Amino acid sequence: MQEVVIHNWDELQSAIFDGVWDPGILRYRDNCVYRGMADWQWGLAPTLNRVCAHDMRLEHQMLRSFRKYGYADLHHVSSFWQMLAMAQQFGLPTRLLDWTYSPLVAAHFATEDQDTYDRDGIIWCAHIDKMNKQLPRPLKSMLVKERGNIFTMEMLDRVGDGFDALSEISSKPFALFFEPASAVNRIANQYALFSICSDPSVTLDSLPGTEDCFRRIIIPAEVKLEIRDKLDYINISERMIYPGLDGICKWITRRYAALGPKYHPQFPEKKEIKPTQEE
Repeated sequence: MQEVVIHNWDELQSAIFDGVWDPGILRYRDNCVYRGMADWQWGLAPTLNRVCAHDMRLEHQMLRSFRKYGYADLHHVSSFWQMLAMAQQFGLPTRLLDWTYSPLVAAHFATEDQDTYDRDGIIWCAHIDKMNKQLPRPLKSMLVKERGNIFTMEMLDRVGDGFDALSEISSKPFALFFEPASAVNRIANQYALFSICSDPSVTLDSLPGTEDCFRRIIIPAEVKLEIRDKLDYINISERMIYPGLDGICKWITRRYAALGPKYHPQFPEKKEIKPTQEE
């Protein structure tokens, strides 16, 4: 697996954009999707695998409860895959993994958590064309017919209504990427899509035949604050990623936090100026 360590903002831009020119269409395209994480040691395990490793069968019960108790907000959602995407976006443990078409949105997710600034972050880059080579033939044919490389919600609806439809296509585990409808603003603002494995016990980075499908960009801890602050300049922040009052409050909290003195101890902290006592 290819890996690059960046040391500043400029090197991040080079790691992301160098070599993305496509002479076939005369455009800058790299056909990759990205996932940013605060700790480089975290693998590509979905929340379902992290929360329910003791019993993966709980996936069915959790989705059933989500549909039942969230009916007021979900009654208009007819697609299983759209419901699954919304569950993921609102924090339910699922077998989905969040990805984005934007490498700089991924950089936001790698640097947003102030409590992990003592750890190196990471941006995973997945090559879609290479990933699609491991798909079963019926799914490959569907992409060719649609002249696409990412599944849509409507395409998955034609595959079937639930996880069993995936496992019936092939006895071998496989993974695909799909883009849901932008039912909530954060899906659109995050330029989001998802990966899903047909077998929930198999993670994306352990899937056979995908060893050369990933590239990793490591963001050292000492570089995180520079990346984070410069992302603000191009309006990639909590205000955009999480539209609404919660995102605004997250952005304000981080913007006014004393992160400089905390993570750059070589610079002396400001001394408190005490008022002189009146004689």
